[in-house]
Amino acid sequence: MAHQAPADPTLPQNVTPAQRKAREAQLAASQATYEWTDAVPSLEGVPVVKTLPTAEMPTLEWWLKLVKIMLEVAINQIEVEQSLIEQGLSALDPALVEADRVVVAAIEKDVAALEAKIAGDVSGGKGIVALATDCVHMFDADIAIADLKNHATKLKGVIELRGATKEALGKERPRTLQTYLDNFKTISTPAIAYTFQDDLEFANLRVAGPNCMLIEAVSKVPKKCAVTARQYAAVVPGDTLDAALEEGRLFQCDYSPLSIIEPGEWDGSAKYLTCPVALFAVPPGGQSLVPVAINCDPSNAASPVMTPSMSTEKQWGWEMAKLVVQVADGNYHELFAHLARTHLVIEAIAIATHRQLPDVHPINALLVRHFEGTLFINDAAANSLIVAGGPIDHIFAGTIESSQQAAVQARLTFDFAKGMLPQDIVARGVGADSALGDYPYRDDGLLVWNAIESWAKAYVRTYYSSDKDVTGDTELQAWAAAISDSGKLKGFSAPTTIQELVDICTMTIFTASAQHASVNFPQKAIMEYAPAVTGAFWQPAPDTQKGGTKTGWLAMMPPEVLALQQLKVLFLLGSLYYRPLGTYLSPDFPYPQWFQDPQIAGKGGALSRFRAALQDVEEQIVARNSERMRPYTFLLPSLIPCSTNI
Repeated sequence: MAHQAPADPTLPQNVTPAQRKAREAQLAASQATYEWTDAVPSLEGVPVVKTLPTAEMPTLEWWLKLVKIMLEVAINQIEVEQSLIEQGLSALDPALVEADRVVVAAIEKDVAALEAKIAGDVSGGKGIVALATDCVHMFDADIAIADLKNHATKLKGVIELRGATKEALGKERPRTLQTYLDNFKTISTPAIAYTFQDDLEFANLRVAGPNCMLIEAVSKVPKKCAVTARQYAAVVPGDTLDAALEEGRLFQCDYSPLSIIEPGEWDGSAKYLTCPVALFAVPPGGQSLVPVAINCDPSNAASPVMTPSMSTEKQWGWEMAKLVVQVADGNYHELFAHLARTHLVIEAIAIATHRQLPDVHPINALLVRHFEGTLFINDAAANSLIVAGGPIDHIFAGTIESSQQAAVQARLTFDFAKGMLPQDIVARGVGADSALGDYPYRDDGLLVWNAIESWAKAYVRTYYSSDKDVTGDTELQAWAAAISDSGKLKGFSAPTTIQELVDICTMTIFTASAQHASVNFPQKAIMEYAPAVTGAFWQPAPDTQKGGTKTGWLAMMPPEVLALQQLKVLFLLGSLYYRPLGTYLSPDFPYPQWFQDPQIAGKGGALSRFRAALQDVEEQIVARNSERMRPYTFLLPSLIPCSTNI
C-alpha cells in the first residue's frame, strides 16, 4: 500500500497514552534509520544523514526523466566526437562512436516503450496506475527502475570522454569563441552565448542570473573599489557619484567570502581566482543596473579600479575584469548559494523531521514531500560531485579541499531567520522600495513567497488553534531543537506562536522549492556556456586595464575539454523538472494523492486555494515577462519543482 499523509493528523498533546506509545515507537524506528553524522569527508562538519535510507531512493518518474536527459547529453557527446574525427583532429576509432550510437538507440527504444506503457498506449489503453490497480503483477515499478538505473550506468560510460577526445580538445588548442560554440551539436546553444559581452547583460546577471543574492546597496564608496567622481561621471552621463550615494543608487557585489578558497591546478596548469568587488548604479530616473567599476583583486595594492570602455586600448582589459567577476560569481553560486544554502540546509531539516515528527504529525505531513529526493541527490553530490577528480575539482578554481571548506563554512554560517526572503532583501538594501526597481528575482520571489506563506498559514491553523498549541507541542519543540543543535542550523529557533511556525514552514518550503529553482536552473540556461560563467580563469588577473587583447582575454577562459565537461554536467543538473510546486503525491507506486484530510485536500480546501494562488502568480510573472527586456523564468511556479531533487 502506498504511503500517504494521515487522514486525521494529530498533535502529541491531544492523543491517548496508547497513541503516544505508538508515536514513540515509530520515531524510535525512524531515528535508527535516519542517523546524524558530520564526518562525511567531502563535507566534514556539516550534519548529514549517516547512511542513505532505502526510502529516499527516487521514483520511477524521476529515473525516467534523468535517463531521457542523459540521452540528450550522450547524443551531443557522440556528435562532438564524430565532428572531431571528420576534421582530422581526433584519432578515435569511428567504430567506437558507432558502438555508442547502438547503445543509445537501444536505450531510446526501451525508454519509448516504457513511456508508451505509462501513457496507456498499450494493454487496451490503460495507463500504469490503472494497470497497477487492476492487476499488480502486470507491471513492476521496481523492475522498471532497475532497468532505468542500468541504462543510466551505460549512458554514463558513453558520456565520459575517451583519451583521444581529450587530446583533441587539449589545452594547447587555440581558443576562440567558436570552439566553445562547437560543443553544442544537438544541444541548443543558450542565448547568453550571444549576449554575455554586453555590459547591460553583465549587470542584469546580478538581479536575474544564477546568483541574485549578493547585490547590496552601499552608502559610501567601498575602499576595495574606490571609484573616483570623475570615473563615475564618465560612466554614468548626467549623474554624479555624490548624488548616486545620497539617493541610494550605488550597489556592489563583494566576493570577499571566497578568500577561503585556495586556487589549485588541473593537468599541470594553474587555475586562478580572486575576490573582486564590482560596483553598479541605477542612473537617475532609471530602474536597471549599469556596471560602474571593478577591482579584480583588492588584496593586491597594484590592482586598479577598471571602468567600462570601448576604446581599443582599454576594452579588452574591461572584458577581462568582467570575466574575473563571472568566475567569482560562479564559485559563490555553486558553493555558497546553491550547495550550502539550499541542498545542505534542507538536509538538516529533513533529517530532524524524520527523527522528531511522527508520520501522524501535521507538520511532518506538510513538509516531507518537499524533501523528496534531497538526501539521495546530496549523497550523490558528496560522493561524486565535490570530491577529488570530480567536476567541482576540475571546473572550479580551488583545490578540492578548499572548495569543500568553503561550502562547509557557507552552510554553517547561514542564518535561517535572516535568510528569509523578505528580511534578506531589506538587509541588503534592495527591497521593493529601494532605488533598484528592476530586480526580477526579488519581485517574482516575493510573489511565490507570499503564496507559500498563505498556504502554510491555512495549513497550520487547521491543526493549531492557538499559540499554546505550538508551545505545548513537545514533538515540535524537540524538532526545532534538533535542527538547531544536531543540525547546526544557525538562526533556527523553536516557535512560540502560530506565526513563527508559519514563517518556519514558509522558509523551509520556499528554500526547498523556489530558492533552489532560482539557483539550479540557470545552470543550464546560462552557466553551461563557459565563456559566460565558469569556475576558474587560466591566466592571472590583469593588473592594468590598458594593453589587453582579445587573445589575452580568450587565454583566461577554460580549456575546451573542461568547457565540454561543464556543458554536460550543468545541462544535466539544470534540465530535470520533477513534480512542480503544489504537487503532493505519495512517493510509493502507483503514486496516489498525498493529503487525505478533507480539510486540506477537499474541494475548496487549503490545497486547492494554494494551487489557485500559484496559477495567479504564474499569470502575473508571464505578464511581467512580456514587458521585460530580458524575461525571467526561473520562478515561474510551473517551473519550480516541489523539492530539491537534482
